[in-house]
Amino acid sequence: MAECRKNWKYILLAVLSGAAVLTIGILLGHYAIPKGTAGPEAPSWLHSMSQDLDEDLLREFMNQVEADNIRENLRILSSKPHMATTDGDKELVQLLLNRWRNPESGLDSSTEAVYDVFLSFPDSEKPNSVAVVLENGTQAFTSRQKEENLTADQEDQAVVQPYAAYAPPGNPQGKLVYANQGKLSDYQNLVQNGIDLNGTIAITRYGGAGRAAKAINGARFGVIGVVVYTDPGDINDKKASAAETYPYSWYLPPSGVERGSYSNHFGDLLTPYYPAKDFTYRIPEDQITGIPPIPTQPIGFEDARTLICNLAGPAANDSWQGSLGCIYNLGPGFWAGGLFPNTSNVQVNVYNQRRIEKSSNVLGLIRGSVEPDRYVLYGNHRDSWVHGAIDPSSGTAVMLEITRILGKMVKEGKWRPRRSIVFGSWGAEEFGLIGSTEYTEEFFSKLQQRSVAYINVDIAVFANATLRVQGTPPAQSVVFKATKQVQTPGDNSIPVYDNWKLHFNRSSSVYGIIPSLGSLGAGSDYAPFVHYLGITSMDIAYTYDRSKTSARIYPAYHTAFDTFDYANRFIDPGFTSHQTVARTAGNILVRLADTLILPLNVTDYGEMLEQMYKAADQEAIVTDLMNHNISLAPLQAAIAQFKSAAAGLDQRIASLQEEDSPSPLHIRMVNDQLMLLERAFLNPRAFPDEYYYSHIIMASRSSTIATFPGLADAYSSAKELGNWENVHHHLTIIIQAIENAASILEPVDQ
Repeated sequence: MAECRKNWKYILLAVLSGAAVLTIGILLGHYAIPKGTAGPEAPSWLHSMSQDLDEDLLREFMNQVEADNIRENLRILSSKPHMATTDGDKELVQLLLNRWRNPESGLDSSTEAVYDVFLSFPDSEKPNSVAVVLENGTQAFTSRQKEENLTADQEDQAVVQPYAAYAPPGNPQGKLVYANQGKLSDYQNLVQNGIDLNGTIAITRYGGAGRAAKAINGARFGVIGVVVYTDPGDINDKKASAAETYPYSWYLPPSGVERGSYSNHFGDLLTPYYPAKDFTYRIPEDQITGIPPIPTQPIGFEDARTLICNLAGPAANDSWQGSLGCIYNLGPGFWAGGLFPNTSNVQVNVYNQRRIEKSSNVLGLIRGSVEPDRYVLYGNHRDSWVHGAIDPSSGTAVMLEITRILGKMVKEGKWRPRRSIVFGSWGAEEFGLIGSTEYTEEFFSKLQQRSVAYINVDIAVFANATLRVQGTPPAQSVVFKATKQVQTPGDNSIPVYDNWKLHFNRSSSVYGIIPSLGSLGAGSDYAPFVHYLGITSMDIAYTYDRSKTSARIYPAYHTAFDTFDYANRFIDPGFTSHQTVARTAGNILVRLADTLILPLNVTDYGEMLEQMYKAADQEAIVTDLMNHNISLAPLQAAIAQFKSAAAGLDQRIASLQEEDSPSPLHIRMVNDQLMLLERAFLNPRAFPDEYYYSHIIMASRSSTIATFPGLADAYSSAKELGNWENVHHHLTIIIQAIENAASILEPVDQ
């Protein structure tokens, strides 16, 4: 005990001595520093933690975007055909790596990631065709094996013959029927007209149903082969003569054939949910779903005219008629007074081969200075069906100009973003968004935890009339801010925002008349980012004036006529629309990477949820639901909870923005709430029959009711089949997701 008291004396003496030293230090410091002299400067890292977007630097970026550079990029990118995994594609991989490793304007790093992916190609030795076969077995007609040589581009030996990727090989023949767009309802209509579809060949036009669906639907009714063509009434504003089409205008020539992937799913078909590496488990090929079960082949509309204009049978109804210059009859078979005997059959000859090939993504990185573990993603695919000047090289040409400018700023020490920027050049997109999907599978956890947003610029310019943006609601505010800062091509007095609003607008209960932000489907590489990972995403392009053309897409789409000459003469002479897209997309990119508080507005989600609720809150629907003891009241309450939480977050953000030196911790907490909101709308069990679709707001729907996709489809199914428990199930999924989203936005201490 005595020893213990002795120790306490030493401890007390040490404490008193320390206090004396501290007091002396404070007094010396107080009197030794002259009054009016500033204390030691705060460390530089503390200033950078709270540094916000530099608007002057943003304007400098936009001023440096050169239309001539983009034009030259496009000329080089589209100089050769570059279908996925071909020599032309491999050359572009090296081009991107070299650009992004340039010592004067390159990025911090660039890498090539290789995947072993399941693709489908035609047999170069045995071209696919569609033929009319006489009773004696001779062929009275055979479709073109390649498009007409209208310029030197079509003569390139690397131009792939027209084919339907993933369609199986075979040589079925039977009587021809016209099945409009190949929708399920179209085949049902033929049956209702007394036409026996067993053993027939169906000719369908593009549009209305997915490519693969045309064959899948037909096979259900006994169709044994499908022919697909592009009708000039759907893409050419009814122009069908050679003198009215390319090379004399932007319209599709009669020999033009739209190629494409005939698959309902995206990602590598043998490795769903896993990156397609050499070690990856692959499902048996016969377990693949969503691809044609019967031989399928696309043809040009000049060949389609030969077939359709000689069909027998009753005339199709008005909505099925097209612009081939004749009455479209339904068949089956040919009429006796036409080009072919009525005993003739049509044969679909397909020799496609499926095999695994190596496909590359090219990734470029600008490392963030403050939050390097937060990623702003920007991407586009690289592969095309032929030369691909518009799809996809217009987007890659824009991306290369953006990376040139930002890379130069980084190399010169003028700028480094707050957050990291990752650029992606995705491989094998045309076969079903394969490169981007494999990337999201391989880095699922990292991307889901760290990604702020994804910007997609695929076809940068469809035409040169107006901007078109699709995206999830939080992206709306940053897109609007950027478009108010960029001027319309050819008229510097009109911001892109105002021109966009003239062409595509909607009435908002919050903002009044505003530009319409379209919804994201699965048409490009944004799909795995939004549907699978739940990352705020957007797709940006310039497009045409809908009042001046009814084309469903630019006419040379996926044909041998999508060339630099086509883009340079008819799509964007002067490349000012490409320049505008680069300025707009780059502005959004820099804002997302550099703004202190992420420029994402969660309140805009509340408006969309309210719109979807109102679409379901219709008297007929509510009555049906009540008759089965289902109420929308919990959904309404969940939306109110979300809107309240969003308003509360807006207030906290406003308070932080008023502070001179906001806490870096508080900034990080708010940014994480903004970043993670989209993830709350994911439910991987919501759509068990659909690969990757888990976003309960953005998923596709087959119902015409513009409400929550799962609820809309479940309700439409219940009306037909009586399975009302599925309606209750999907309503539960939606309510839970919205409540979870609200909890993400509530103060962290709650």
